[in-house]
Amino acid sequence: MSFDAHALRHALEQHGRVARIVIAADHGSCPRETGTAMLVWSGGQSGTIGGGALELEAVRRARVAQSASVTRVPLGPALGQCCGGAVTLVTEVFDTVPQLETGFARRVQGDSPQPLAITRAMANARNGSGEQLIFESGWIFEPVEPARVPLWVWGAGHVGRAIVNTVAPTQAFDITWIDSASDRFPMDRPAIPHVTELVATSIPDAAHLAPKNARHLILTYSHVYDFELCHRLLSHGFGAAGLIGSATKWARFRSRLQDLGHSSAQISRIRCPIGQPSLGKHPQAIAVGVTTELLVSLQTKTLGKDVAV
Repeated sequence: MSFDAHALRHALEQHGRVARIVIAADHGSCPRETGTAMLVWSGGQSGTIGGGALELEAVRRARVAQSASVTRVPLGPALGQCCGGAVTLVTEVFDTVPQLETGFARRVQGDSPQPLAITRAMANARNGSGEQLIFESGWIFEPVEPARVPLWVWGAGHVGRAIVNTVAPTQAFDITWIDSASDRFPMDRPAIPHVTELVATSIPDAAHLAPKNARHLILTYSHVYDFELCHRLLSHGFGAAGLIGSATKWARFRSRLQDLGHSSAQISRIRCPIGQPSLGKHPQAIAVGVTTELLVSLQTKTLGKDVAV
């Protein structure tokens, strides 16, 4: 878990003043772990610290907060929850995004000088050692969210919408969503952090814009576009790629890509079909399979290597 400056900036742009709640410590059985955070504004929120009654009360307090506060909540005695543990919540109010380096240290309670543990955490973060949240003597340190891996979703049809709607709330990727006209995208979709819609009249022409470490999910309404995207991405470079379709479609594509000079090893880096076929072909089932594999690849540090999409 880390401080997500991108999500905070997005919330401030959309809603003005924003409160942020983070679990600074957890003891015993708790709904979520230390470092879990959520944002709260007048009339809305994003993320979750879990726990039902815990979150309800924390959000209520955050909406009227004027300054930073620290609250220790014993889940059983205070809220009647069966978890049996306790959490310490730090609530802060932001009007702007603070200046951040690789770590964010600040005093949220009392007047104690910065503890040595916080100083060391900042130094370790600058050295790239990946410190976790530290809460000590009224001070809190959080590592700053690193740059997200880019995910390019080609197509805003039923499967594209299902995938974006499933992946985006995890806030694990920077998603670029491409289609040929603005009305191909859902008109009533609320703005979501880390999702950028890109209109390209000829969809494959946008391939050269993608970072070379991006992941790609190719699922346009046109087999012509799907094939051309495979060709252009193989020429351009990519982290990993998946194509929606059947074994027959992929066999034809492989043969034609070989005719264009791509090697079998290169072509095999594109996976077809995507997701987990055992879950079925419903758009939401495909989205669940794809999202699962994307998140697992993050956890196992295989993102950007030749792994299943």
